[in-house]
Amino acid sequence: MLNLERLRTLDAVARHGSVSAAAGALHVTTSAVSQQLGKLERETGQQLLAKNGRGVRLTDAGRLLSEHAARILSQVELAESDLEAHRGQVVGELRLSAFPTAARGLFPAVLGALRARHPGLRVRSSELEPEQGVAGVVRGDLDLAVVLDWYNKPMPVPDGLVKAPLLDDPADVALPVGHRLADRDEVDLTEFAEDEWITWGEGEFCHEWLMFTLRSKGVEPVVGHRAGETHTQLGLVAAGLGVCIAPLLGRHPVPEGVALIPLSQRVRRHVYVVWRADADRRPSIRAAVEALRTAARQQVPG
Repeated sequence: MLNLERLRTLDAVARHGSVSAAAGALHVTTSAVSQQLGKLERETGQQLLAKNGRGVRLTDAGRLLSEHAARILSQVELAESDLEAHRGQVVGELRLSAFPTAARGLFPAVLGALRARHPGLRVRSSELEPEQGVAGVVRGDLDLAVVLDWYNKPMPVPDGLVKAPLLDDPADVALPVGHRLADRDEVDLTEFAEDEWITWGEGEFCHEWLMFTLRSKGVEPVVGHRAGETHTQLGLVAAGLGVCIAPLLGRHPVPEGVALIPLSQRVRRHVYVVWRADADRRPSIRAAVEALRTAARQQVPG
C-alpha cells in the first residue's frame, strides 16, 4: 500500500525540482523529505532519485510514480472538497495570496470578515506577484490567489484553474505637484518621453506591462527608480524623483506633493481570483470569494 504522505513528498520534489525546495513548500526539514523518500523507495522496491551534481533528479521510476502521485493527490483533494461541500461547513485551513496592492487594499477587510463569520476556518495569507500566485495555486501550495492583468496585456490562466472577476482598477499618472503637466485635466503617456519613471521590479508583471505599453506608443522609457509598493513609488514622486502609474486599489492615503492626473486613454487593470477546479465545491473557497468581492466593491465601487 502506497503511503499518501510519501506520495505527497515525491510530488513536491517533482514540482519544485529539489529536496530543499520541496522541504520549504511542505514546511518540513530536508532530512524529513529524505526519510520519506527513502521509505517510499523501500516500499516500491525501486530507486526513485539519483544524484545529479550537487542535487538530485528523478529516475524513470521516480517520474512514473510522480505522475501517478499528482493524479492521486488531485483525486484526494476532489474527495475532500466533496466531503467539505456535503458537510456544508466553512472549516479547516485556507491559504491565499495577493499581489501587494491587493493585499493592502483587500486583505484587512477579507481576513477580518472570514475570522468573524467562520471561526472554524484558519486562514494563512501572503504577498506574491501574480505569476507566483498562479504557480502556487497550480502546485497546490495555495488555495486561492488574487492576481491581475492589464487592459492591453492579459495574463494566461493555466488549464485546471477557475477564475472570478473582483474589480476593474482604474489607474492615473502620479506627478510631483511642481511638474509641468500637474495642472492638466488629463494627459497622454507620450507626453512623458523625457521623464524618469518610477516603476516596479525588473521582470515583474506590472513593470513589463509599463515597458510594453510605453514602447507600443513609441516611447523608450527612462527608468530612474524601482519599488514594489505603490506607497514607496508615491513617496519618490512626492520627492520630485519621477512619475509613476498609480492604480486606485490600495493607494490611499496619497502623500502631499503628489498630483494624480487621469490618462486620456483610460487605463485599467483587471483584478480577479483563481483557484483549482477540483476544489470548486469547497465552502471555504466560496466564502473567501464572497468576502473578496464584498471588499472589492468597497474599494472601487461600480
